[in-house]
Amino acid sequence: MFEPLQDWRYRRLFSAQCIALLGTGLTTIALALLAFELAEERAGVVMGTALAIKMGAYVVVAPLAQAFAERLPRRLMLILLELLRGVVVLVLPFVTEVWQIYVLIFVLQSASAAFTPALQATIPGVLREERLYVKGLSLTRLAHDLENLISPLLAAYLLTLVSFNLLFLGTALALFASAAIIAMTALPHFERAPERSFATRALRGVKIFLHTPSLKGLTAIHFAIAAGGAMVAVNTVVYVQSVLALGQRDVALVMACFGAGSMTVALLVPHLLDHVKDRTIMLAGCIITVIALGIGALIPQGLWSLLLLWPMLGAALGAGVTTAGRVLIHAARESDRPAVFAAHFSIAHAAWLVTYPTAGVVGARFGLDTAFLVLGVLALLGTLLAMRAWPARLVVAVEHVHADLPPDDPHLADARGGRHAHPIVIDDLHGRWPAAGGRVERL
Repeated sequence: MFEPLQDWRYRRLFSAQCIALLGTGLTTIALALLAFELAEERAGVVMGTALAIKMGAYVVVAPLAQAFAERLPRRLMLILLELLRGVVVLVLPFVTEVWQIYVLIFVLQSASAAFTPALQATIPGVLREERLYVKGLSLTRLAHDLENLISPLLAAYLLTLVSFNLLFLGTALALFASAAIIAMTALPHFERAPERSFATRALRGVKIFLHTPSLKGLTAIHFAIAAGGAMVAVNTVVYVQSVLALGQRDVALVMACFGAGSMTVALLVPHLLDHVKDRTIMLAGCIITVIALGIGALIPQGLWSLLLLWPMLGAALGAGVTTAGRVLIHAARESDRPAVFAAHFSIAHAAWLVTYPTAGVVGARFGLDTAFLVLGVLALLGTLLAMRAWPARLVVAVEHVHADLPPDDPHLADARGGRHAHPIVIDDLHGRWPAAGGRVERL
């Protein structure tokens, strides 16, 4: 499981990622306290708007930022983005108006929308052996789950010693430390994409997603998994404190059960992939999500049901997202990986942008039973669409004809009668996934 950490470059990048995760976790808590100080009873509205800005930046900015940064050296870009995030966090304690929070959050999350997929696209170049890369994906999932547990505990302890404004300072120091670690890490040489227009670079990752069966299936899988995750993120506090009349400590316990389910699956994934395919694991996560939400809609609400369903939904999340990186690297050439990872980042967060308000609005207006039911239906639709878009027996090496290449083009060196077959990846020469014997054109 921890074998990838033997690679010193990955070890440094992973350390930088963990430090930055912990820092941003502290920022989330400090931001909630800052919102209350500025807006008091309207703090919930401020936080809701800030989170909406965050998700909107993730969805819109990621492909645009990747297209802008594609011409920069990868390490320099990562360092500059971490420094920018650190500077923005340092400014937050000095805001005096709510609108200033919104502006700074947009800048901060825009930088995150550029940094995270760029770092994710870097890891496959460091861990070239796929077996190690899969373990690296599991470690990343584990780091996210541990951050969700550790950040609130650390913040609670620090707040007994210092003002919440100093949490912003802690975050900034963490981000600067992350930048320093990246600066000390020599990254491998990456294949550069050819010169293209800004619009072409910005849309390239999305186009590859739209024309690759596995990536279309992955899009639907994210919507299915997000339905369960949104139920947990949005309605746990309502379920525990309003419905069950329990306390804040019980909220933390239930969230820990969700995280434990996700971490357990993340630890198992490298071993599962020796026997089953990525698609099988991810669809199993979708099906578990549908079952758990269906149970939640049908059985009486109680603590025992919550302790059953939340670990199930955590396990489903772990199964649905842990191996996504491996699907991405199989579906794109190295030069296209930054664009594909940015598109994936955007699409995945679009799923949360839809399911978060759905879980909140339906739960508040019609009750948690109805929220379970509506989100269960969304998860079922996502699962069915994923099965249809990503066939179980997808043929990767497809015989096809290039409609717009001259017969003497080097790519057709092995062609007979204009036809040839090889594993398909959407790229400059293959603009869509061909049917057997079908014609393809440039992307």
